[in-house]
Amino acid sequence: MAWYEKIIGDLGEKKRYLAYKARVKRLPEPYRQAAAALERYLLHLGPSDSGSSLVAMLDDLGDLLEQSAAAGTPIRDVVGSDPVSFAETFMENYGGGSWIRKERARLERAIEAAEHDDTA
Repeated sequence: MAWYEKIIGDLGEKKRYLAYKARVKRLPEPYRQAAAALERYLLHLGPSDSGSSLVAMLDDLGDLLEQSAAAGTPIRDVVGSDPVSFAETFMENYGGGSWIRKERARLERAIEAAEHDDTA
């Protein structure tokens, strides 16, 4: 790792992210708008402790939307009737944790412990 990567992070991931953004910019409008909405959701709730997982997820999102646009698949056919469910399912395929996933797991463990203590 070069000294400057210790300060600013992995340049390869930054380049992949910028390439993803350029790909999204070239999408037809309904797909570009969907990409922006999904990206916002995924960046807030997706893998936050793994830059490579996050970039891989966005790359795959770009692939999906490019292929859908090329095939003329309507956005609703891509994401279904529940975009939140689509995004949550999409995120499950990538490693790394988000703060919300960690808090969900913490809540589940706390309730299980409370239940166990209550029955003992």
